[in-house]
Amino acid sequence: MIGPEAFDFDLPAAQIAQHPAERRGDARMLVLGDPGAAPAWVHAAARDLPRFLPPAALVVLNDSKVVPARVYLRGPGARRFELLVCDPRPGLGVGGRFSAWVRGARHLRPGDRLDDLDFTCIYIGPDPVDPRARGFEVVAGELLPTLHRVGETPLPPYIRREAGPDARDLERYQTLYAAQPGSVAAPTAGLHWEPEVLARLDLVRITLHVGPGTFLPMEAADVRDHRVGAERAEISDAAATRIRAARADGRPIVAIGTTATRALEAVAAMHGELVPYSGPVDLVITPEHRFRVVDRLVTNFHLPRSSLLMLVCSLGGRERVLAGYREAVRAGYRFYSYGDCMLV
Repeated sequence: MIGPEAFDFDLPAAQIAQHPAERRGDARMLVLGDPGAAPAWVHAAARDLPRFLPPAALVVLNDSKVVPARVYLRGPGARRFELLVCDPRPGLGVGGRFSAWVRGARHLRPGDRLDDLDFTCIYIGPDPVDPRARGFEVVAGELLPTLHRVGETPLPPYIRREAGPDARDLERYQTLYAAQPGSVAAPTAGLHWEPEVLARLDLVRITLHVGPGTFLPMEAADVRDHRVGAERAEISDAAATRIRAARADGRPIVAIGTTATRALEAVAAMHGELVPYSGPVDLVITPEHRFRVVDRLVTNFHLPRSSLLMLVCSLGGRERVLAGYREAVRAGYRFYSYGDCMLV
């Protein structure tokens, strides 16, 4: 049994980034050396990434786009409910069903109507898959246009600002290459890359729409029992072919972020190899996982006792990664979504 405490570390609250760096490439990057190599790590800037990768590396990006998925709707008695829509997919209109984490859910009863101007949904009840979520059915309007009209950038709860999200978040809580709307949280390892850096890399795009369960702390006594909920993944035939060919040629596969890693490894685990895929994935990568696709990972610094930190440790080695975290704390790195990054 492996408990969540195996993936714990101490972090001063002052090092939790509340705003993005002035420019994307200004973020710092801790480069972990190969196991047993000296030095154990190198301090660099995010824009230095190309010089730390092998020339033949194929870099995999997650091109999911964050949707303003936090919305406030009126319910019975003019009560306002805060909804974080778990899977804000396009095309969800009348008759469509969706799930959301709801602040104030104890005040809802099946059949209650929630609305905002030209959008109305009916509360169905607890979601059968995600016990934290509640189910709704659209009876007027469309979900995604409503979110874009009145929704709010769903910044994580550890970004604490009295005024909430601002106009700058609309740009900076989004990768430059975001194209497919559907995430409720940014694939944050991609927030650092400027056009001139991307132009120096051999890139391939896949999609994983990030759901809110990704960032839940691990509360199960054994981390292998932790669940994050299903997320939608899309790997095109062209992307799968390029990645398979690169592996066959012995080229390193570099995932930008834990989200790209989860998509690649989940599909490869289901099918024995990477294949074109469109559908749900729910893989939680534990220390027992055998990596079939990803060789290197660029990732932000994650919460203690989280499945994301466990994923990084599973690839890079727990002691080695946690030693890197302690060095990042000592050196004053900025942590979490708007923080700095590391190359493993």
